[in-house]
Amino acid sequence: MIDPILAALSRLSAAEEFLDYLEVPYDPQIVRVNRLHILKRFQKYLLSSSPPKARAEKDLRLFYRGLLEQAYLDFVVSTPLREKVFAVFQQSVEKKKPALATVAIEDLRASLRSGPMRRQAPAGEGSGLPSGGSTS
Repeated sequence: MIDPILAALSRLSAAEEFLDYLEVPYDPQIVRVNRLHILKRFQKYLLSSSPPKARAEKDLRLFYRGLLEQAYLDFVVSTPLREKVFAVFQQSVEKKKPALATVAIEDLRASLRSGPMRRQAPAGEGSGLPSGGSTS
């Protein structure tokens, strides 16, 4: 027997449609900011739970409503960054840091011994460089 609630849910697309269909009260601002996260978390809960043995539509509706309500409440009390629903949020912060440039102390000493750096002459007269670029 096909689950009538799942069949109905499969025809929905917007987070608000899911929340309205299962009669979960919600704050539109929270849904506006977290819609994809809520639906992804709802999917996770669906995949990790088993529907009740009783196949009465009322029982199924309460079961799915509870899962969606929990997914919604996860983002009422937290943020997508803390919840890490999508892979982009699961990357380590360490991986995102740029590599630091390093200079060997010997290279610094050698550059100091060689004396002050020579400035190169501008590209040509009237080159338009901020340094003037002209000899007049």
